[in-house]
Amino acid sequence: MDKELIDYIAERVEVLSTSGASTQVTKDAALAWRDAVEAGGEAAADAATERLLDILEGRPTTIDGVIAFAEGLAKELFGEEAAAQMLATQQQRKAEGAKWCDCDACTAATEILARFGRVEL
Repeated sequence: MDKELIDYIAERVEVLSTSGASTQVTKDAALAWRDAVEAGGEAAADAATERLLDILEGRPTTIDGVIAFAEGLAKELFGEEAAAQMLATQQQRKAEGAKWCDCDACTAATEILARFGRVEL
């Protein structure tokens, strides 16, 4: 794995490991990737990347999932007005072709997955 690709992943791993939107599983996987890459050579980076990709698959929220959240639980968590605004924004994004949640964690995860052909942006 070349340095450019490692740097690309590392930038997004930093987001995944610190984002409030990341689950603990995602944070742990991101940190494990970073530790493996720092400790080992190319083989370690390749193996760590495969593990990270396997964990990230299925984790980013789809645009439909975000819309469902805005229609339901978001009302309880953020109030009717904020949920309505979130819903309108996400419906507009979907109309423009968005497939994934646009939070920092989902964006980082989908960018990594897309780079390896595991999802389409």
